[in-house]
This record gives sequence, structure tokens and C-alpha cells, in this order.
Amino acid sequence: MVIKSTFAFVSTFLILMATVVLAEPVTSRVDSTTLAGKLILGYQGWFGCPGDVAHRGWRHWFDGKSPTVDLLPDTSELAPDERCPSGWSTPGNEPVWLFSSQDSRSVERHFRWMRDYGLDGVALQRFGVGLASADSKASVDRVLASVRAAAEQEGRVFFVMYDLSGMAADKLDSVVEDWAQLEQSHLTAGVAYQRHHGHPVLALWGLGFKGRPITPAMATNMIKKLRDESAAYGGLTLLAGVPAGWRMRQGDADTDAGWDAVYRSLDIISPWTVGRYADDAGDDSYRRNDLEPDLAETHRLGIDYMPVVFPGFSWANLMRARAQPDKALPNQIPRRCGKFFWHQVYDAVSAGTTMMYGAMFDEVDEGTAMFKVLADHRQLPASPGFVALDADGCALPSDWYLQLAGQATLALRKLGAPGAISPNMPITQPH
Repeated sequence: MVIKSTFAFVSTFLILMATVVLAEPVTSRVDSTTLAGKLILGYQGWFGCPGDVAHRGWRHWFDGKSPTVDLLPDTSELAPDERCPSGWSTPGNEPVWLFSSQDSRSVERHFRWMRDYGLDGVALQRFGVGLASADSKASVDRVLASVRAAAEQEGRVFFVMYDLSGMAADKLDSVVEDWAQLEQSHLTAGVAYQRHHGHPVLALWGLGFKGRPITPAMATNMIKKLRDESAAYGGLTLLAGVPAGWRMRQGDADTDAGWDAVYRSLDIISPWTVGRYADDAGDDSYRRNDLEPDLAETHRLGIDYMPVVFPGFSWANLMRARAQPDKALPNQIPRRCGKFFWHQVYDAVSAGTTMMYGAMFDEVDEGTAMFKVLADHRQLPASPGFVALDADGCALPSDWYLQLAGQATLALRKLGAPGAISPNMPITQPH
């Protein structure tokens, strides 16, 4: 199937690429030819502020006047004109600042952190529902251009992950059309675009989940169209974010047996486990009952397997903004000073996994962010309620989870060698 691109789209996309100023290229680059040995972090890139270049007001910081995040970013390194005033102050009357993902400097800073801490790169979330309007599409295109430029500048990697959440079943072709346009703009030919098994990686998140409108037949049709479109560019390696219960079609998974053929048509399976367990015992149970059998099944099918690890979970303000106070539980899955994250990494690596997906780099809405966030509760506004890294009784630096992610990356690169990872959380060094 050949889908015609629009000249306007390609022109706009190339202009966006050209407007990001690159510094001198780095001499050491992450290997972009394989996902083996990599921890890839999810990158939302969806934050906006009044007065930024998108002119769309607050995005993902507030819903009206209500905050929708539980963690707050550490903005101490941002330039004064790079910061957005939140309107909040600390008990010591210091202003609290936010940032916009529409500012290429902030995106570049994030990729510089990845380089500094030895992280490989990201899967850039590209929400299907965001392709529907010109304003939202221009916004996500701008972030994509910044991510590409920053990854190339800092020697990191990235690939596109379409999130199908909230999409109507009759709109799936918009994803196919968008991907065709991105390929025609030579996005996947860039030095930083991640490849695996010889082909560019494309990810689809949201296949096979219970209660969603996408059927196996619709998914099969979309996958065929994507593969047909990519044939002219040498094909693709298709990764999918699927339910934790995909293999047995249980729990969060749709029970339709038609999904079995969809899963077998993929190149990489990545079960979503955020919120599926809340402590080490739950993670151990998941390893025994799901992760290890999943590894065996994907090995039998000749499919790669990318388990998800996450640092903790908290979405109280988001639930309050959505008028669901019964779900507004601050620090719902405690991070336990990094021990919860490290236990998952240990279980995954020691079970034999060769790649991992970290949820997420910048997701402060659901409290899974790995980037620099405010670490001391005294840095938080008195109201409304937020969560700092000392919520579990430990004094940590704001970059603690970047350090741990760097250690997890080092363990993965040893690819199952004896002593590749210890069950004890490593003692990291200040940067």
C-alpha cells in the first residue's frame, strides 16, 4: 500500500529539523544497530507552558487550575528564560519552576543527562489522538525534531512509539499515514534512529488490552499496512507494548483468541507491568509466573522480549483533577529509595533478559519519572500535595534514578555473564 505524503507536512518537518542548532558532535555514540544490551526509557515530551512556541497553554502540568503531576522537576540547571513560573512557592518563599517540552534546550538537556549517566536513549511517545488536529500535530512534530537533533548531538538513540490509547478504531490509518510521512522525511535514515535485526524499530503501544476498541483483525490490518509501507525503506522491526497477561490472555488482556496470531506477528513483545505489582514479593511472583514463562515462549516463537521496569507510582493529583478521589493515593507504590526499581532490574537481568524498557524518563503525571526531580520535601509547595524523593525516609540527590538507570544499563551490557548483577542496590557516586 502506498500512501501519498503531503508536501506541507514534509516541508514543515524538515524546517523543524533545520531550526535546532547542533553543537559539535560527540565522539562516542551508542550503537544504534541493536537493542540487545540496552535499557530504553519512555519519553513523553508532552509538557507545555503558556507563552511557549506552541501557544497551547499548560499541557500536562495543569488541568484548568488543578495540577496533574505528583513529582516536580529539578529545574536548577535551566536558563532563566527556559523556566515557566508555576505560581507556587516553597515554605521558604522560593518560586517553583516548570519547563516546556516545546523548548529544544530542555530536550537537549535531557539527552545530555542521558549521555552523562551512560543511558542509551528513548522511545518517543507519539500519541495517535494527537495526530488529529493541526495544532497538536505541529506540537508533537516539534518535539520529534528536537529529540532527533538532541540524540544525534549527544550520541544517544531513539525510536518512535505510537501510543494507541484513546484512539477510535476507525482512525488507525492515521498512524499508518503518519509513519509513511516520517519515513519519507528520512527520519529512520538518521544516525541516531534505533535499528534492530537490520531494520528501523517502530513501536505500537496498546495492543491486546481488555476494554479497548481495537480488535485482533484491526491490529492485523494495521500491522500489514505498516510493513507494506516500510518495504520500500528496507522493512521494519515491530515492537508492541502489550498486556502483562498477554501469553495466557488473562488479567489485563483481552480474552479474544485472535490476539495470539497478532502477538506471533511481532518482532519484539514488551508487556506493560506498571502497577501490576507494588513490592518485591509481587515482582518475584511476576517473575515466576509471567516473566520467565514469557521468555521461554518468545524464545520458542523467535521473538525478542523487552520487560518493563519502573521506579514507583503516584498519580494522586491526576486522579483529583479527573474527579476520582478514591484513586488519589500519594506515593501509591513507594520507591523505597530505589530498592523497588533495582529489585525489578535484578529479576529481569538474572532471568536472562537482554533488553529492558524503563517507564519512564519524564513521566511526572504518574510518578514514574527517572529524570532529575525535587528530592527534598522542603523544596515542595505547601499546597497542593506533591511527592519528593525523600518520601520514604531517605535523603537522595535529584539525579538518583539516573544513576541507578546507568547501573542497570551496565548490568544489561554484560548480557548474562556471571556476576553481571547483584541483588543489592549499587552504591552510586555523585555526579
